[in-house]
Amino acid sequence: MDFQTLLYNIDDGILTITLNRPDRMNAFNGEMRRELIEAFDAADADDTVRAIIVTGAGDRAFCAGADLEKGGDTFNRDKRQDDGIDNSIRDGGGTVTLRIYECTKPVIGAINGAAVGVGATMQLPMDIRMASSKARFGFVFARRGITMEACSSWFLPRLVGIQQATEWVYSGRLFDAEEAHRGGLIRSIHEPDSLLPAARELAREFADNASAVATALNRQMLWRMMAADHPMEAHKIDSRAIAYMGQSDDAREGVTSFLEKRPARFSMGPTRDMPDFYPWWDERRFE
Repeated sequence: MDFQTLLYNIDDGILTITLNRPDRMNAFNGEMRRELIEAFDAADADDTVRAIIVTGAGDRAFCAGADLEKGGDTFNRDKRQDDGIDNSIRDGGGTVTLRIYECTKPVIGAINGAAVGVGATMQLPMDIRMASSKARFGFVFARRGITMEACSSWFLPRLVGIQQATEWVYSGRLFDAEEAHRGGLIRSIHEPDSLLPAARELAREFADNASAVATALNRQMLWRMMAADHPMEAHKIDSRAIAYMGQSDDAREGVTSFLEKRPARFSMGPTRDMPDFYPWWDERRFE
């Protein structure tokens, strides 16, 4: 696909989205916002995409945050009308994280360098974050005189706990990959040249061994149940999902391939085979 701020490459079922403004340390702007949403739309519409990796171009940054080229008015919405969202007061980073949250494919962040501001918060709805030993992180908003954005006040404490989240957010300081790992923000640390191969190896596990439809349902079940107020909410959707998948072609293939001691050949796709109760979170009752 033809993007100005991203690279979009599908290789054997794995899509790699690369933030591609290396001369600006892959800084986030209105065009990148629009293109990230378009890229995830395209990925969800393509059943050949089985897993997604998001990384940054170059060896300096994953994303160094919002592009500050407009100086003191960078965050002044009255002076900035290039994001093309709508006339309401909606945060641009939040439209990206919500789109990643809605994705039907597993998403792996391969954090190759500096990840600051929206460069840190856009990772939060990704399922797994892996980092280069050179990566640096910062929820720097208070140091810039602004607040958290990109839905990070919802995601961050759920991922790392409220105590760790408050320390990072209140201080606004930069911290290294080791601290990010200790705090639960990232899964693992890799030498720079090993980061993408490690991310691809994990993506291959997802792409080669799991039903795409089961994965799409599992992804939404895991994320959305974090906000449920009782395990009964999980029981409601578990019951519907296992009943649907239990009689599916993928379930028959999964069991048969196990008994025959061979790799599974799943045939169902999220664009055509999702159950009629999906998306269940738009319903108000369980039937």
